[in-house]
Amino acid sequence: MEIKEIQNLIKFVAKSGAHEVKLETDDFKITIKANSEGHFSDSITSLQPVQPGVVPTSQLAPVQAGQPAVEKPSKENAKENTDNLITIKSPMIGTFYRKPSPDKPLFVEVGDTIKEGDVLCVIEAMKLFNEIESEVNGKIVKILVDDSSPVEFDQPLFLVEPA
Repeated sequence: MEIKEIQNLIKFVAKSGAHEVKLETDDFKITIKANSEGHFSDSITSLQPVQPGVVPTSQLAPVQAGQPAVEKPSKENAKENTDNLITIKSPMIGTFYRKPSPDKPLFVEVGDTIKEGDVLCVIEAMKLFNEIESEVNGKIVKILVDDSSPVEFDQPLFLVEPA
């Protein structure tokens, strides 16, 4: 099940008036609950793998459809002069990959010029590989995550010098 399908399910459940819905398949189990005010948001409240031996993920952060968050890094986190740099962040929880498959070249390297829509990496979530595209034009200054590493929602992935 893709993230967009889950978000559509949340919207459908919200319109139905139910306060809690559980969906279980062979691969995963989803529980969707209304908040204390009875409202749903575009977030996954509980997602647990059904496969034995896999540790369940109990509270996933909200996932916005497919695009990374882009914001300027705060001065507190900057070790060098990064006032003009843009941070591209992970839009979801998953595993970060710098190339489409082990035998293919890297999507981007430090120093590469990128434009809006270029694929920067893929993030695997629930056995789905999600291409993360650039929302800005510029040059890759730093890659903040190692290949095949787990990433959290809103975790910085790249620093980009805008064009």
